[in-house]
Amino acid sequence: MEPKRKFKIVTAKNSRVILPNIFTLVGVCIGLSSIKFAFDGNFQFSVVAIIVAGIIDGLDGRIARLIKGTSKVGKELDSLTDVISFGVAPAFIMYFWKLNELGRIGWFICLIYVIAVALRLARFNVNSSEEPTWKGNFFEGIPSPAGGILVLMPLFFSFSELTLININYDLVVPIFFVTISILLISKLPTYSFKKIIVPRSMSIFLIFGVVIYFVLLLLYTFNTIVISGLIYLLMIPISSVHFMKVRNKFTTQSGDIDDHEDIL
Repeated sequence: MEPKRKFKIVTAKNSRVILPNIFTLVGVCIGLSSIKFAFDGNFQFSVVAIIVAGIIDGLDGRIARLIKGTSKVGKELDSLTDVISFGVAPAFIMYFWKLNELGRIGWFICLIYVIAVALRLARFNVNSSEEPTWKGNFFEGIPSPAGGILVLMPLFFSFSELTLININYDLVVPIFFVTISILLISKLPTYSFKKIIVPRSMSIFLIFGVVIYFVLLLLYTFNTIVISGLIYLLMIPISSVHFMKVRNKFTTQSGDIDDHEDIL
């Protein structure tokens, strides 16, 4: 008698690829749901949905690398979902909240931002496989998830307990959109936090710090996000200086540097 074959829907290798892609698709569903919340006027739910989509976006790639489930389809799918969750969704949220009061100019500003996100992701896909190892700790411009959170900063601020100053949102929101759009397509080096090496003796303090941060995020959600966003913006000049030092060190050691130009 022939041994019975076990029925398998997918092979073990394919299952490793499917899991991170499921995370990615869940993230895009949450990102699209944020538009529905904003359309209904539930702006708090909409911004929380974007935050959750950002967390999922940070996890799916790491899960894929951890279980060796990376794929070309997953890479392209991740970029497409980023355009929706951190490009289209934040633009719609802010349009429904404030930019619609500016008429055509408000919609034009939204279009500029979405185009900047698309260009930034296109450049990332082209250059990601060509960067030297030393550049792995840096992005060119701010990443799209960070951009999606930063353009929502005025809305986060309006929900926070930090509203001690009167802010003209009709002026601040367009300025934020244009500024973040420029940062997205710029070539300013920003930290990627992908290759952080933590000494074993410090790992417990890192875990403790992460737990404390998430506790603050649960208790003082919008305050914590606003302060985190400001810290991130302040880190951009620091990352640029650090990048220059690392590049100079690499140039000195190798005598050459790959600084090719591309159309983006």
